[in-house]
Amino acid sequence: MDYKSGLIAASLALLMLGGCSDDSDSQKADSAASAQPDSAETQDGNSEAAAEPVQLVFGTGGTSGAYYALGGALKSVLEASPVISNVQVVSTGASVQNIQNIQDGLNQLAIVMSDVAYDAVNGKNQFENNPADITAIAGLYPNVVQVVALDNSGINSIADMAGKRIGVGQVGSGVEASAKIALSAAGIDYDDLARVSHTGYADSVTEMSNGNLDAAFFTSGVPNSNITGLMQSRDIKFVNIDGDTAKKLMADYPYYQSYTIPAGAAERYDLSEPVNTVSIRNLLIAPASMRDDVAEDLARRFDEYLGSGQVAVGALKEVGSDTLDKDLVLPVHPGAKRYYDSRQESAQGSDAGFDAGGSDAADNNANSNDAT
Repeated sequence: MDYKSGLIAASLALLMLGGCSDDSDSQKADSAASAQPDSAETQDGNSEAAAEPVQLVFGTGGTSGAYYALGGALKSVLEASPVISNVQVVSTGASVQNIQNIQDGLNQLAIVMSDVAYDAVNGKNQFENNPADITAIAGLYPNVVQVVALDNSGINSIADMAGKRIGVGQVGSGVEASAKIALSAAGIDYDDLARVSHTGYADSVTEMSNGNLDAAFFTSGVPNSNITGLMQSRDIKFVNIDGDTAKKLMADYPYYQSYTIPAGAAERYDLSEPVNTVSIRNLLIAPASMRDDVAEDLARRFDEYLGSGQVAVGALKEVGSDTLDKDLVLPVHPGAKRYYDSRQESAQGSDAGFDAGGSDAADNNANSNDAT
């Protein structure tokens, strides 16, 4: 009996050990399986697909300005993204503060002018010894340097402003910065002017209407409603920034681009002849640390919005979809670049498909036309 009892006990012990071993292996297998990311997570070698949607604070500008209006228009567009849970549009002091806020982690998205962005990534001016790690999601509409003069002022070029009364924008504004640069490119500084008026748009128009200023600088989208109003009360002319002045300006300041205000465009002053000038592009920016999938979908949503026919901000209507990642002073965020590259590949594939079947289709169309 002792022998049999011992044999039974040993058998039971072996069975128990086997059961424990099976459970342990099963648990290990389950743990290993749960540690493995889903196949969607490993696409493109990252786990972004399973990441939580993010909240974005969108830095714009003053509540009465174009940046704030643009942020409001884009809020619902961007919130439609599955990787974005909420976009909070906030009023700020515009470009410089927006970039500083991104550096401080207060903003995750912002609109800025290219000149400020250029200084930021190169550690110049306000960002000396404090370069910003920022990237572009998309290029936006240009702020155009528009110079208007009274018809009887004798001003036909920037060089003609010597000895004249000029409105250069408020102290420290982007308008004044553009005015100084344009004047300097023509070999003129403030000491060469009869009067320097640090007036904003509305006050410059009032002063010109009263005959107290000969000309003024306006740096904004086209059209500028203040200029449109001035055209109703006084005979004025646009002053070109072209030739050697424009060449020197763009050589010294790479964030400037040439720009032409067309003739005969009712929505752009309905001019009798084109105006050649320069512009500074606005940018939609994000920190370089932004997740690639978020940046990619931001670029996609913005591009689709431009082509939707629902664009509510007039200045955006002149932004070409094919220019969103072109000629920017900032590197394009890798996620946004992924979108632009895929879009280009799709377009090239469509073109190739058309070419491949285009001849037969053209022949068929020709035959059909002949038949009718």
